[in-house]
Amino acid sequence: MNDMTVKDRDMTARTAAPGQQRGNPALRKRLLLILGVVVLIGAIVWAVFHFLLAAPQEETDDAYVAGDVVAITARDPGNVLRLHADNTQSVTAGQPLIDLDPLTADVNLAAAEADLARAVRSTRADFSRVNESGAALGQARAQLAAAQADYTRRRGAAAEGAVSGEELAHAADQVTVARAALRLAESQQAQTRSTVSGTSVSTNPAVMTAIAAYRRAAIARSHMHVTAPIDGVIAQRTVQVGQQIAAGAPLMAIVPMTRLWVDANFRETQLKDVRIGQPATVVADMYGDDVVYHGRVVGLAAGSGNAFALLPPQNASGNWIKIVQRVPVRIALDPQELMANPLRVGLSVAATVDTSTRSGPRLASPATTPYRGNTDTSDPEVEARIRQIIAANR
Repeated sequence: MNDMTVKDRDMTARTAAPGQQRGNPALRKRLLLILGVVVLIGAIVWAVFHFLLAAPQEETDDAYVAGDVVAITARDPGNVLRLHADNTQSVTAGQPLIDLDPLTADVNLAAAEADLARAVRSTRADFSRVNESGAALGQARAQLAAAQADYTRRRGAAAEGAVSGEELAHAADQVTVARAALRLAESQQAQTRSTVSGTSVSTNPAVMTAIAAYRRAAIARSHMHVTAPIDGVIAQRTVQVGQQIAAGAPLMAIVPMTRLWVDANFRETQLKDVRIGQPATVVADMYGDDVVYHGRVVGLAAGSGNAFALLPPQNASGNWIKIVQRVPVRIALDPQELMANPLRVGLSVAATVDTSTRSGPRLASPATTPYRGNTDTSDPEVEARIRQIIAANR
């Protein structure tokens, strides 16, 4: 009996243990109620901060990094001798990129130099002919004066019977011939002066034509040495050493890494409050939320991407289904932040525009010059060589 009683007690204890472990249902209900209240309060707080207290903004993850792709093309035909840069390498403005074979350009430059020297010598001879025509004109005038004096003298002598009529007629003919020679000398002088009138050796049209030809040959020679127009990273290099290229052939491209921007494709329903100049933040998938880029809206596209497609939609030509369009919004990024955390063209980003300030313009901003190159195309060495050639053949 005692053994049975002990066994029954053990069994009762084991049977009651699961019930005791499950706990009190009323306590569980209170805990769930408290948890539900906490979640509800949190949702209310989030809604208040998100919809009432937070600054109005528009965001999209349909955004990508864009940038200029500056094409490097051949301006004159030639054979590639050397390559000084390759894909993924950075270059600075003025740094050598490609060297072409300059032999043909050197020959053309030498021929242009010879033509310039010949033009200078020919112009100098024209000035000498002006002086020569002046001397001939003076001689013709002297001969006319002598012939007229002789005719006057003979005519007086003929009146006294000392000179025959034949001699007098011969003297008159000499005056006529001398007068014709004078007119011829005057015409030749005018013709000679017309080639150099109002000019010097350097400003003579023939010499200026030769100078222009020399500059053209010098420019073609300079095209044999291709340099980088801007700072950036090399991309899309297609040229190879030994390749014969034609004028206009694409050689490579340069992407300026500090002049990137974001094209954020917002839905048309999000553009009501978007203005130019509004601040924006950008988060790239490459770095995650740890890196935030700051920028501003600099412009909106003139139309949706669908409108500028190769085959734009013809909504009036058949069955029509309304589709919410997206319009690219350009966001300029801070160059200092791009230097600290470089981006690449085509990367995916998420853009958020703060639309709390709506005082900015809605239309595009005035056009500006994105790049300012050297507007002085003259080469001091070429100009010095031209002056040297003129001085040597003057």
